[in-house]
Amino acid sequence: MAKNSLGREIPALWRGRALDPYIDPWSRKPEVLRATRPLVRRHPSDSKLLPSLRAALEKCELRNGMNISTHHHLRNGDLLLNLLVKEMDAMGLMDMGIASSSVHDVHAEIIPYIRKGVITRIETGVNGLIAQMVSKGELKCDIIVRSHGGRARSLVTGEVEVDAAFIAAPCCDVTGNMNGVHGPSACGSLGYAYTDARYAKKVVAVTDNLVRYPAAPISISQSDVDYVVQIESLGDPKKIVSTTTRVTRDPAGLLIAKYAAEVIHASGLLKDGFSFQTGAGGTSLAVADNVRRLMAENGVKGSFGCGGITGYFVDMLEEGYFETLFDVQCFDNKAVDSMRRNPCHREISADLYASPFNRGCVANMLDCVILGATEVDVDFNVNVNTESSGYLLHNTGGHCDVAAGAKLAIVVAPSMRGRLPVVRDAVTTVTTPGETVDVIVTERGICVSDKHPDLVAELRRRNLPVKDIRQFHEEITKVTGKPRPVEFEDEIVALVEYRDGSIIDVIRKVHE
Repeated sequence: MAKNSLGREIPALWRGRALDPYIDPWSRKPEVLRATRPLVRRHPSDSKLLPSLRAALEKCELRNGMNISTHHHLRNGDLLLNLLVKEMDAMGLMDMGIASSSVHDVHAEIIPYIRKGVITRIETGVNGLIAQMVSKGELKCDIIVRSHGGRARSLVTGEVEVDAAFIAAPCCDVTGNMNGVHGPSACGSLGYAYTDARYAKKVVAVTDNLVRYPAAPISISQSDVDYVVQIESLGDPKKIVSTTTRVTRDPAGLLIAKYAAEVIHASGLLKDGFSFQTGAGGTSLAVADNVRRLMAENGVKGSFGCGGITGYFVDMLEEGYFETLFDVQCFDNKAVDSMRRNPCHREISADLYASPFNRGCVANMLDCVILGATEVDVDFNVNVNTESSGYLLHNTGGHCDVAAGAKLAIVVAPSMRGRLPVVRDAVTTVTTPGETVDVIVTERGICVSDKHPDLVAELRRRNLPVKDIRQFHEEITKVTGKPRPVEFEDEIVALVEYRDGSIIDVIRKVHE
């Protein structure tokens, strides 16, 4: 057991995989060529259209121990992953891996198949019940939590091999040309599926809206698709929206948003050409509302917004505050509609968005990003994966990707949740290293990394409540008391992979 540079104990091996401890956000470099996929020859009379998911699974020649993937643009409305797992069980397949872009609460239906051994590992972040049960030791399933950029990197380098990618295609023709903006299951961007379409050994387009050739517009081309299957429904697009994509009405959240916007203004970044991303949390969206007000008051014309796109960003595009939106995932139906009709609302892949090994990484072009947190610590490390209970409950998303890329990474969070302080001596799990986080904003004060003395001076000049993070931690714990440490057992149930593939932390079984 070795310690990484953040002091976290990382085993040399886990489930047969040699682990590379995290060193820092920048030094790890790729030492491989891009992964490849088999070439095929297609004759004029060949049809890609198959009658069922079962036929597609058989055509892909899946065997025990292989990996499949799906994408999560329909979020809790997705039906496809559950259907595939049930079909794999019916075929007698075992020891299969899920390398999807994310697993959500709706996928709790696969729990019986994890118990049976049909699914034995998940090569991505997991939200909700499955992750919680793994943390409790109630479910045996290896989990490797990856950020959006880190997942894309792992496919491009071949570290994760996807034997068959099943892409939910809201609009698709018989050759596999597809988009996400038309049809009853329209989800907007197909940004997470792009990388799977390029690097999976077999690619199956699954649609509930088969249209006459050629489908238009084309997001993913027929040249990347092996088979096409039509099913009754991909899912419910209304469930793209979750409670985390609505602006907060909480007074503390609104005060945090006001402070965060003032930090951006004080940083000097809010000028023509400004680029910006917020998370999907209610407070983050309130920050966006304040930023829009400041841009209007100061006559600022931004260049682009990016990441998961909400209706608030769409409004800012249409009102002229930004010239372009780079969208890897639509977070609500207003964003879906915007992508359908506005050419300045551009679909991008997760690889282009956030992979550290992509030559064009858009995250590196960001001026400012607003991020949430479950916990932060006095070294500015951030946890978004585990709750105060110690249970794994949340995926990383693009958190560590954009924190590393943006000039100014601001974390917004309440100073306490219930009677627990958000700022800790040490976070339960490190998701994003403190080296890439610049400012922590709460309703009780603003903590700025030591690397920004000029920003501290400017915030104080504006009479904003700047506090040293260690003093702030003491102040809050006088109110809440010091939280009792979560007790863990030795067993490691999940790895938290940093975006470059090194291991930034591990998640252990919670001692009940």
